[in-house]
Parts: sequence; structure tokens; C-alpha cells
Amino acid sequence: GRVNGLSKASCLFQLQKSGEGNRHSPMKNPGEISKTGFPNVSRREFVKMALTAGAAVAAAPQLWSAETKNEVPLRPLGRTGEKVSAIGLGGYHIGLQGDEQLSLRIVRSAIDRGITFMDNCWDYNNGESEVRMGKALRDGYRQKVFLMTKIDGRTKALAAKQIDESLKRLQTDHVDLMQFHEIVRLTDPDPIFAPGGALEAVLAAKQAGKVRFIGFTGHKDPSIHLRMLELAGANKFRFDAVQMPLNVMDAHFHSFEHQVVPKLVKDEIGVLGMKSLGFGAILRSNTVSAIECLHYALNLPTSTVITGIDRLEILDQAVEAASTFKPMSQEQVSALLARTADAAATGNYEQFKISSDRKSTRLNSSHLVI
Repeated sequence: GRVNGLSKASCLFQLQKSGEGNRHSPMKNPGEISKTGFPNVSRREFVKMALTAGAAVAAAPQLWSAETKNEVPLRPLGRTGEKVSAIGLGGYHIGLQGDEQLSLRIVRSAIDRGITFMDNCWDYNNGESEVRMGKALRDGYRQKVFLMTKIDGRTKALAAKQIDESLKRLQTDHVDLMQFHEIVRLTDPDPIFAPGGALEAVLAAKQAGKVRFIGFTGHKDPSIHLRMLELAGANKFRFDAVQMPLNVMDAHFHSFEHQVVPKLVKDEIGVLGMKSLGFGAILRSNTVSAIECLHYALNLPTSTVITGIDRLEILDQAVEAASTFKPMSQEQVSALLARTADAAATGNYEQFKISSDRKSTRLNSSHLVI
């Protein structure tokens, strides 16, 4: 598992780190960034770098756990000591069904088939997603899952209020992972770490047994994730997990895969993938299938790939992807990246990176401060 004294995960980080100039620095001027999301990197050089990184991931199979629970394999969550299902159940979609009983059936069926990672958020569907998940987790189902939710509050007071509201809706005395939601602006990390900021509330909740692990999420730009990690380090704080878009389009445009994942792997922080299908948009590019999208995200050193499941047929698809996944060869990775390169070049199929329309914290600024 080690090469020249380094773990293969560290070798992967070193490989992806080399030759990248200052792309790990926060973005100061969008004009400095090429369409690939890297400063001073030509498209030809980027494609070569993407293929090389994909091959390195494929060459490190021990990044994936072979342990299996029912139909879905389990993977380690960073260095927390926890193992979670390779596929996670997205919380947003659980609040969309007209029939609440269908929502509950989806959650319980997912758990019965081996999906243990439950995603949610304080603001999803105005709290309805948490309410429904809380009902689904009755009758012993809570003890079978790793439960995560997110908060929007940036101040200590508002974060504490949202934590308690989430716990009440979820009908539990604690969540396994609490995450700061939508770190999507370069200024978002500052109030969290400031005196009287949200981190104080989450740490107090952890001390009280309401929270086990702490992470953050975002979908806008890798430089923002890197600034959050940098500020955490400056405050002598280490996150347990970080969530971001990871998909076949991301590999070509403002890439979290190439800019953020190597740092998380090096620091043994759990990698939570989301938007593997780009909220369905990637399928409309007519370049890849849903299973190929999920397999690509599973091929990265992800602890779990969170996917939206609003129908039982989509649950079947997610379980099929997890149960049939095998580490991809360099040729398979190269073929997928080549097939999606042109469609991904402008970010058109990842609108969450280039548009402000899907930022719930922007639309509901009262969620942030009190």
C-alpha cells in the first residue's frame, strides 16, 4: 500500500499537485482562470493532466473499501473510524413527493438495501425533507444509518437555533455529521470562524453530544473550498468531511476533483461527492449514461457519492451503480473524459458553478445572520 515510503493516496496528491503553479490560491480575478479552471494551463495540457490524474486514482484500489453491507459497499470516512455506504441518499429529493408515504418508503427501502449515509439540510424544502426523514428513521432505522444534515447560520446564535430545529425535525438527539451549508462565496468562511461565529455553536453542540463530526459543503468554485480549508488551518481546526460536486464534467471545468480532492486525501478528510449527474443536466448532454456518471464519481477517492432519489426506480439505479462498480482502468477513464470534454468546456452542464440561481442562502439571507 505504500510507494517509496508514501501511501498511494499521498502519491496521488503529489502527482496532482505537481506542475500546477499557484492554482491552490484563492481566485482573485476571474480573468486569471482559464476555462479549465486553472491559471496559465492550456486546454491540451489540462486534458493530459486530467487523464493522468484519473489513471492515478484507478491505480489505487485500496482507496475503496471492499466491505459490503447488503447490496452497497462501505467505505471509510476519512480518519474518523466510521464506514459509510459508497452511495448516499440525497435529502433534498425526499421532500419532493406529493405522497409523504412514498418518501418514507424510499428512505427505508434504501436503508434495507444497504445505503447507510443519509444527507439532509435545515433549509431543504423549508424543513420538510428533515421532517420526512425523521419519520422514516423511526422504528429502529435511526440506529442503522450515518445521519448528516447541514445548517445555514453563520452566527453562533443562529447556528445553535438551527441545530436544535434540525434535531427536533429528525427526531434524534444527535447527528453523526453536521456541515456548514453552501460555502459559495470567498467571504463565507470568515463569519464562521470569527468570534461569535457558527463554529462556536457547532463545537458546543459536539461537546453536548448533539454532533459527532463536522464538515462543510459548497458547489461554486474550488478556490472557495481551499480558502475554507486554509482558514480552518489558521484556526487550528480540522474538518472531518468536505462535500463538493464530483462528476465527469467537473473534471474539465473549475475542477474540485483536481484542486480540492488531493488535499483532502492527503489530510485524510472524508470526501463527499454530490451532483454526479448535475441535477440531471449532465444526462441531457447526451454524452454519458446515469450509471457511467455514478461509476465515474465512485472511481474517485470518495467516501460516499450522494445522489438524489425521488422514485424507487432511481433507487434501483443507484444500488445497481454501487453493486456493479469496479475500479476503472486508465482506458475507461480516458474514454469518458474525452467524450465529455467539449460539452464540459464552458460549464453549461454545471450551472450551479456559473449561476447564482441555486444558492438558497443567497435567496434567504435571513438564514445566515440573526
